[in-house]
Amino acid sequence: MNLIYIGIGGFLGAISRYLVSKYVNTAFPFSNMPYGTLMVNLIGAFVLSFLMSLSIYRLELPKNFMLFFTTGFIGSFTTFSTFMYETIVLSEEGFNVYSLLYLSISVFLGLLFAFLGYALGRLGT
Repeated sequence: MNLIYIGIGGFLGAISRYLVSKYVNTAFPFSNMPYGTLMVNLIGAFVLSFLMSLSIYRLELPKNFMLFFTTGFIGSFTTFSTFMYETIVLSEEGFNVYSLLYLSISVFLGLLFAFLGYALGRLGT
């Protein structure tokens, strides 16, 4: 049964990633930066850290919900491999500054968003 929860979450997360990335990238059509991937990874870092912290410190969330949302949805919504690929492509296409900037912003803001999610989930303990 766990695989079903993970699979449904993964299905919905992958579709959501596609839609969010497409929307964000069309909002910045003249940019070389892959803002869509950046956005889904930042959202995912925040939400995953929030849910994990919430579950640990304030409210024990049902196992099925956690499998569905963390492993399934967030696991397929976020994308480390696309982030790495886009970083390489930016560099290969001669946008070395953008590549380094994308890498730096993604890691720094990813940690910040994860920390904020974690802190919010733990709020009041």
